[in-house]
Amino acid sequence: MARGRTGKRVRALRFAILLAVGGAGTTGRAAGQAIDTTPPAARARLWVRPAASLVLPGSGQLLARQDRGAIYLVTELFVLSQFLRLNQTARHEAGRFRDLAFDVARRGYAPGVRDTTFEYFEQMERFSTSGAFNRGLGPAIVPEDDPATYNGAVWLLARRTFWDNPNVPPPTDSPQYLRALQFYINRAVGPNFLWSWRDASLEQQEFRFAIRRSDDAFRQAQNALGLLLANHLVSAIDALISSRLSAAAGRPAQVSTTLGPHRALWHVRIAL
Repeated sequence: MARGRTGKRVRALRFAILLAVGGAGTTGRAAGQAIDTTPPAARARLWVRPAASLVLPGSGQLLARQDRGAIYLVTELFVLSQFLRLNQTARHEAGRFRDLAFDVARRGYAPGVRDTTFEYFEQMERFSTSGAFNRGLGPAIVPEDDPATYNGAVWLLARRTFWDNPNVPPPTDSPQYLRALQFYINRAVGPNFLWSWRDASLEQQEFRFAIRRSDDAFRQAQNALGLLLANHLVSAIDALISSRLSAAAGRPAQVSTTLGPHRALWHVRIAL
């Protein structure tokens, strides 16, 4: 049922575009080539209102003294204010969880780099500690073996992927061991990004909440941006249809849209 309603709305929008681009031209030709005989300057003026509405929704309608232009304009201002607010909230919460990561979880490791990719912070949300990168004292890398830590979980995945038996290590110079070690080096957290939330469970909980608030705000901001673009497009199409119909009929014309739960309707009014 939802797909049927969406299909009707899409078909209605396609009809409006076709009407704006070609339908009015056909009507003009049927009425004695009214549009074709219009001077180029007058034809160019037909695009003034659609262009104005594309830049600022509602402005094309207001130029034609159509009251519904105020609806487009108010919608633009409201959605734009929501977008700016949500974007600011998302950035604030992103700064909040990054500060917690740097000042609390990473403080004991004297980090030299403050920021990195978002996937890193997602792993900090899942694991209480990163574990060591190298447990060896010599030049050879000895991976973390505690699977409760992030690096230990990476090493366990590497062993399961490349070893015949993840609990029985092959010789350290064998291809299986070297491939697993390279897998670990590429994916484990290095010395500059080690972390631990031990004795800071409350801060880790706040860190998780900040990530969720930031994600939610970014997602809603993207939705608001989509509404802004749709408002520009619909207002421009509305102005284009209205101006071309007015030119074709030689009389003022108005176009209105009604989107209901079961159908979408386009209303065209031409003054007599």
